[in-house]
Amino acid sequence: MDTLTGLLDGPKARGAVLLKSVFDPPWAVRIEDRAPLSVIAMVRGPAWLLPDDGEPALIGPGDVAVVRGPGVYTLADSPDTPVEITVGPDQRCNSPAGEYLGERLALGVRTWGRPGPGAGAAVMLSGTYQAPGEIGRRLLGALPAVLVRPAGAADATLIRLLAAEVARDEPGQEIVLDRLLDLLLIGVLRAWLAAPGAGAPGWCRAQEDPVVGAALRLLHGDPAHGWTVAELARRAGVSRAALARRFTELVGEPPVAYLTGWRLALAADLLREPDATVASVARRVGYGSAFALSAAFKRVRGVSPREFRAGAALAGDPAGAGGAAGTVVLC
Repeated sequence: MDTLTGLLDGPKARGAVLLKSVFDPPWAVRIEDRAPLSVIAMVRGPAWLLPDDGEPALIGPGDVAVVRGPGVYTLADSPDTPVEITVGPDQRCNSPAGEYLGERLALGVRTWGRPGPGAGAAVMLSGTYQAPGEIGRRLLGALPAVLVRPAGAADATLIRLLAAEVARDEPGQEIVLDRLLDLLLIGVLRAWLAAPGAGAPGWCRAQEDPVVGAALRLLHGDPAHGWTVAELARRAGVSRAALARRFTELVGEPPVAYLTGWRLALAADLLREPDATVASVARRVGYGSAFALSAAFKRVRGVSPREFRAGAALAGDPAGAGGAAGTVVLC
């Protein structure tokens, strides 16, 4: 497994409710759901994305925006349009005065909005990841608050397919929408990580380095192995000192510290699996016993594996090793 494969495998939608929004100007929707991660794809027309704490961004037809929460933002036809709909944490659509608008805005299966005679100058698809997995957080935490990428050929195909599938109500439709949303997000993240000067994190750029990239592939390919700096250096063809210096310079932490963080991220996701035990997870991520994993987990994260699992269950993600996706604005 290469470095990016493991990280990009983190975001997974579970039971996503993808929505199509249709509006004619003037329109403005304020999103106050404070979701950890939202994906917005423009099918037709432009829209302004206006974060409360950030610079406005114009999303054109075919563009995809990724919004990292929990910030509040507004989607509108113009930066000057007054807000007419507010979406709260409960996913209910209200007027600024608090009047419930859900039934007025429903347009059919997974479709809502307020189209006029133009049948919708702006059409967008939206979905929200409510609980990205621990591995996904390692990547998503490096994202800017708002990321807008023009859709490539593959992404444009996915957007068209999503637009067609979102209005269908057939057996198995939930898993179809889940996977299409995942593919769209992964495509955007991969393009961002590969773009020169995009501000991608050091561990991403480091994979192109002949020495550090080789070490990262070893760590990600077999995290349960008892890696030492000496063995990594030998396999990479350099001295221990050279590897340690180069790794820390490019990744931002020494090899052993990076491996510990990666193992614990894997463990956190595995602990969400209903049948996993602390002992079985420990073996899978390179710890000799449940006690050894528990000690490392508590030292780094401040809670024991069992306390972490209980907290995940209380948060409504008992089995969500990849996270859960929900509605952006179902109203």
